[in-house]
Amino acid sequence: MEVRDAVEADAEALADLATGPPDVMRNLVHDRTVRVAEEGEEIVGFVSYDAERGTVHVTQLAGDRTVCERLLAEPIEFAEREHMTVELLVPDDEAAVQTAVEASGFTDTGSGPQFEGQPTTRFRLEPGRAEQ
Repeated sequence: MEVRDAVEADAEALADLATGPPDVMRNLVHDRTVRVAEEGEEIVGFVSYDAERGTVHVTQLAGDRTVCERLLAEPIEFAEREHMTVELLVPDDEAAVQTAVEASGFTDTGSGPQFEGQPTTRFRLEPGRAEQ
């Protein structure tokens, strides 16, 4: 598996993974840091994140458990270099993502907001505590 920066041409594949419109994914590529995981020529997952006020916010994460664990290393490494925390919200019905988040050293910090009626759980990682 290779991980690289996303480009605008990846929007269709990202939209398929995130079940969202390609235009939203094009904007995401321009507005955030987006890394994609590829196996051969196929995009098998992606992570998007940005940083604000001492925290790296993971805004989207898609892929199977192994892919998500590998992709989470990207914002974690950035946060560790910058001495920041990492936070993300995981929809309660995304068990593979939640398992990857927990395996990466994140702590469940309670319920998050609902998105389209779906409950979420808030996770946080302090610098230097990720299992590499």
